[in-house]
Amino acid sequence: MDRPDFDPVLLDPTRLSIVSLLVGTEWAEFGWVREAAGLSASALSKQVGTLGTHGYVDVEKGYVGKRPRTWLNLTTAGREALERQVTALQKIVDDSRAEGSEARVQNPGPGERGGRTTRGT
Repeated sequence: MDRPDFDPVLLDPTRLSIVSLLVGTEWAEFGWVREAAGLSASALSKQVGTLGTHGYVDVEKGYVGKRPRTWLNLTTAGREALERQVTALQKIVDDSRAEGSEARVQNPGPGERGGRTTRGT
């Protein structure tokens, strides 16, 4: 089985969760992402910083009335990285299924051995 090409940034489940939330949106409000990901503001901020450093997330700050707001957007690079990560994960699933099928053919289960089954008493 070939080893899939994983993105080390998206191996972290929290960062993978964040980009997965953002892929379906355009400019999501920080508070919504925080709640949806189940993170504290500081934890989300730290992860967004890492994603931003790698060019996966853009951050825009502004105001709604007098209240400061932060919005997050998944960049094209972030979308491409997520797509590659999902493809790599799917490859593991597909390869595991294929290997599992081969193992069942080579090593039949208890009910598949010469038509007899043995049961403990």
